[in-house]
Amino acid sequence: MAQMDGIIEGYASLFGVTDQAGDRVAPGAFTRSLTKKGASGIRMLYQHLAAEPVGVWTLIKEDARGLFVRGRLLAGIGRAREVLALIRAGALDGLSIGFRTINAVRRPGETVRTLTEIDLWEVSVVTFPMLDAARVTSVKARADMCFKTRTPHLREGRP
Repeated sequence: MAQMDGIIEGYASLFGVTDQAGDRVAPGAFTRSLTKKGASGIRMLYQHLAAEPVGVWTLIKEDARGLFVRGRLLAGIGRAREVLALIRAGALDGLSIGFRTINAVRRPGETVRTLTEIDLWEVSVVTFPMLDAARVTSVKARADMCFKTRTPHLREGRP
């Protein structure tokens, strides 16, 4: 059954982009948390529900664009199979971070808060991400690790 597990990847956060709550993440904001916890210490949840883990993150890293994640939806979990089917159909593709703010800066007169240090708890697969551009960008089966299969809506050029 493990061979049927779906590998997903995408960006859970993008640096310098303001989300719907008025937060903007600065480069390096995740560094301390990722160093302390690693990918295995960050949970993969469905819709931020602590009672609904759907897989494991195998890689979480900051790059020039933002917080890149790669993980495995576990075929032995019913909700994970549903999530994988929804992603493949293009019905679900959002990613969202669950975190505690350690340090943030808000300049006088601005409504945007810049997060400079974040304690990352989880990255969820969600219907509506707070940061619209935080999306699953690819999905593949473990057996097909040598090539990437984009979800149908991504092939059509939609975000």
